[in-house]
Amino acid sequence: MLSRRSFVVQAAAALALAPRLAAQEPRPVAKPLAVPATPPPAFFEAIDAKYREAVRAVLRAPTISAKFAEEGFFAQPALYDWFLEHPDRASVAWRRLDVPCAEVSDQGNGAFGYQDAQGTEVSWRAVAKFSDGVVWFATGKVKPAALLPVVPVKAVAILKCPRKATGPTGESASFEPSTTIAIQTDSKAAAAVLRVVGPAAPRMAEQGAEQLLLFFSGPSRYLFDHPNETAKLLAPAKR
Repeated sequence: MLSRRSFVVQAAAALALAPRLAAQEPRPVAKPLAVPATPPPAFFEAIDAKYREAVRAVLRAPTISAKFAEEGFFAQPALYDWFLEHPDRASVAWRRLDVPCAEVSDQGNGAFGYQDAQGTEVSWRAVAKFSDGVVWFATGKVKPAALLPVVPVKAVAILKCPRKATGPTGESASFEPSTTIAIQTDSKAAAAVLRVVGPAAPRMAEQGAEQLLLFFSGPSRYLFDHPNETAKLLAPAKR
């Protein structure tokens, strides 16, 4: 179950995604997303030029990184991809399922954000889109725990979501998503945080990666099994 603190302090730290800048939407790339240990030049060429060097710097020297692969599931490809494009609506869907979940805001121009009363404030955007995945870049500040300081972060989250059509019309598919996250900070406070967290830091990052995948797959899987609730979960949030 996703909670406000567990999803956003772990996954929002993992998904500490990009500054609120007015930039054109990254162009979809009609080929699968491949993310080797050291991405080749072709990978970075697909990244929006405004963020390319920032993404390269985070992946080259992360303070902490993690990978996680989710168990396979069935969903409607169009709906799963729609949630990737609209994380604010995914958070609304979770809350309508009576699952406490962080409120994600649409900041406009392709940027999304989250903030809380403890000092966490994160903004992100997609900086590359592939036929089977997306790359997000984030900046912000995260407060890992009540007794720890606010830490400035930059992060890259690479979500790969290969799918295989299971229906004759392509309206359903099996998915096997995985993600790689890399978090970077040059703050002295981060060193203090890592000293306090100690050996638990890699596991916390892995949990963030796991919950990032669940954030998008959960409502997609639920609506695949309960299509009659689609209108209820996807209706625009009331202002």
